[in-house]
Amino acid sequence: MNVAITGIGLASGLGDGVQAHRQKISAGEHALQPLAELLGEDSPYAGVSAAWIKDRKIMLSRKWAPTSMLSLHVAKQAVADAGLSRQDLTDAAVIVGSSRGNAAGWVSEWPLRRPFKLMAASNSMHGELASVVSIELGIRGPWQVVSSGCAASLDAMGMASMMIQQGMVKRAIVIGVELPLIPEVLQAYADTGVLASSVLNDPYSSDTSGLFPAEAGAALVLEAVTDQTAERLKSQPQMTGYWCNSDADSPIGMPSDGSGLRDCLEQALAELSAEPAIAAICPHASGTLLHAKAELAALKAVLPGDQTISLHPLKPYTGHSVGANGVLDCAILTSYLRDRELPPNLTGISCPGPPFTLEASPLSKQGATVLKIAVGMGGHNSIVSLRSPSV
Repeated sequence: MNVAITGIGLASGLGDGVQAHRQKISAGEHALQPLAELLGEDSPYAGVSAAWIKDRKIMLSRKWAPTSMLSLHVAKQAVADAGLSRQDLTDAAVIVGSSRGNAAGWVSEWPLRRPFKLMAASNSMHGELASVVSIELGIRGPWQVVSSGCAASLDAMGMASMMIQQGMVKRAIVIGVELPLIPEVLQAYADTGVLASSVLNDPYSSDTSGLFPAEAGAALVLEAVTDQTAERLKSQPQMTGYWCNSDADSPIGMPSDGSGLRDCLEQALAELSAEPAIAAICPHASGTLLHAKAELAALKAVLPGDQTISLHPLKPYTGHSVGANGVLDCAILTSYLRDRELPPNLTGISCPGPPFTLEASPLSKQGATVLKIAVGMGGHNSIVSLRSPSV
């Protein structure tokens, strides 16, 4: 059973909503700024370049924790974009991916928030990210929260797709949310030595220095393509596959040859043999030099050398929103695939060389395949394949 992507919700440093993201990306504008503007000049992270959601009100509530409010905000956008009624949502699934969950507003105070004490236990639970959507939108289907590091929301897409294909639900709301710009989380990244020291996020440069942390929320509505829905959904991009495995190698890095990711890619390519050819890849491209070398090694080992494939790293625009990044990137990709296009790359970033290009590949009128990769700390590799609609 095929799975169509029918709704998109987005909030990041680029703005609120799909159009805000498209406008900034088309204009070649990124969201990275010194954290001094958010945390103050006296913050030890004042000079770190990061991206955050400018409208803080969308995350402010007495009842729900800040990340829960972000989850609800983007879910409502995606539901509206899909044109679904409250009745349509009754038996849907809600699957959320997040690395740090509701740490923001729990381990640190959230500015201007005066929480409701009765909700203190709920606010400290990562499960609230999904339960808030279930409660506020009247959804009685299954909900889950996945926390596999930077791959969390891509894994959430995989879980939702499997539920749909198994007939558990007809549709699912998949959400990726992250609010990591709090001192405790930033300190953990600093202690690990992975925070970027440069200003431009250029993940394939030999001078790339680390990750640029970011806030983001994104949501997608996935729906089953059946005989009854095929005509209505034929113009929508589809999710055509999901794969994951583990490196069993390191708690913070990955094998220098990218062997775990290579194996995952080999499985994906074998199972995608009947699908349209791969035209583009949205890599993880975290910003660390080790990861850049390992991910490229894995890609070069399995991709055909006689085919040019365009790379579309989106973190140079949005920063690295950790567990939210999988759905965030897929939401941006889907918005372009609806128009049978690919997002342009940020001007000035480095190309890793053949067989890759930073110029967007033309998409076949019969449809083209795009891969999205996410790699979680601890050695968790995830891949999702998307297909553009045919003309």
